[in-house]
Amino acid sequence: MMSIEAIPPQRIAVASYPAREEATELAVVITAFLTERGLIAHHASLYDETLCSQVKDGGVDLLIALGGDGTMLRAGHLCAPSQVPILGINVGGLGFLIEVGRDDWQSKVERVLTGDYWLQERMMLRAEHYCREEMVGAWDVLNECTIGRGATVRPVQLITEIDGFYLTTYVADSLIVATPTGSTAYALAAGGPILPPELRNILLVPVAPHLSIDRSIVLHEGSWVKVTVRTSHQATVCIDGKPPESLQDQDYVEVRASEHTVHFVRLQEPGYFYRNLTSRMHRNPVVGDKG
Repeated sequence: MMSIEAIPPQRIAVASYPAREEATELAVVITAFLTERGLIAHHASLYDETLCSQVKDGGVDLLIALGGDGTMLRAGHLCAPSQVPILGINVGGLGFLIEVGRDDWQSKVERVLTGDYWLQERMMLRAEHYCREEMVGAWDVLNECTIGRGATVRPVQLITEIDGFYLTTYVADSLIVATPTGSTAYALAAGGPILPPELRNILLVPVAPHLSIDRSIVLHEGSWVKVTVRTSHQATVCIDGKPPESLQDQDYVEVRASEHTVHFVRLQEPGYFYRNLTSRMHRNPVVGDKG
């Protein structure tokens, strides 16, 4: 897959998380800042249909996303197919995926406008839900695909195959299939390893396995995973924290590397991940932060 060259952007969309008033207010300020410099810039909610259409059609060179990590996930889903780079400005909580703080955005944006940045590629997964051999849902995944139980607090059986070969049957709350980006999200909370974000591997992490394999497994990018659900009660598949989709007994989910890649604008040196990781591991995210 070809990388995108870091060039000075001319057409910029400024997208904010609509539930955070301060994100919308800052988006207005940034848009005015860009317009005063002769650039084509507009702002809207990240869920605005016109903005989404412009991004999907390749009508912008850069998306500036204001919010938290949830906003960055949404921006990644939107921008990956058209390979639009994303600059994140933190108006949320922890900000694992975000490059710029709300108090130093001007100097950082000025650097981006001169082309003084680099682009970090983050792999995505493709998850497909099948019912009786018919595909009934498909999604691109930046963090993780989680297959498991629903509201009923009872484990499900998850028959797991790798590259068409039987691996094991987990009896667990769920199985997380994550990207390296997702290794610092739900997979980390479930005891999984932290993977460098540039890797292109697939991570399997069981959640609360009962008398089952309790170790995480790291797969090659070219591998694919099939998880078949056996249950007498509710089961679900959840993509990047979105509302879950229902699974029936003997439904299965196939997960493999996606053809799409997310490009995040970076201003720090490439070793930033490990330096920032230490500080973030000693913080708790803001309770209830959805941005």
